[in-house]
Amino acid sequence: MIDARPDPLEKADWPLRTERLVIRRMTPADIEPTWAFRRLPEVAEWVTTAFADLEAYRKIFEDPDVIGPGLVIEHEGVVVGDLMLRISDPWSQTEVREQGNGTQAELGWTIDPAHQGNGYATEAVRAVLDVCFGSLGLRRIVAECFADNEASWRLMERLGMRRESHTVKDSLHRTRGWLDGLSYAILAEEWARR
Repeated sequence: MIDARPDPLEKADWPLRTERLVIRRMTPADIEPTWAFRRLPEVAEWVTTAFADLEAYRKIFEDPDVIGPGLVIEHEGVVVGDLMLRISDPWSQTEVREQGNGTQAELGWTIDPAHQGNGYATEAVRAVLDVCFGSLGLRRIVAECFADNEASWRLMERLGMRRESHTVKDSLHRTRGWLDGLSYAILAEEWARR
């Protein structure tokens, strides 16, 4: 069955502008610029899929379900990273299910190693969280990573996200085997108080 709901990201006024960055919806023209850093071993180490080549990457990212929640981070017109903001429904009991529809999201990010260490990820994710709890009207954002991906979980903590779980060897890494996983979240009221 096809989900007939409108694109939930359309509620936001894209692109977002921060002091140094532009965050906008991903388009097919962003496939090659994001592939340029996603193919690097230090990035591929932590992303869900390590693609063999540009054509395999293109085939996946041209899918509306993949490119739809994709966002691009630009600095001075150069793509320096990307984000994924996938809005979803929480688990709920049947009688109240409609009240929860589209009220939470999963957030993920990737930064070009050539641009790491400049605070771009923090700045971009902060701006996206502002939109999540502002014009998108979400109530909860989650993010997950391998426990070994210290840069990722440190970013979550820097932004005030709360560690909700540390699972033991539940996440299978393509080269490192079974690793611990971390799950973080933040609620709208927590973001407002920060």
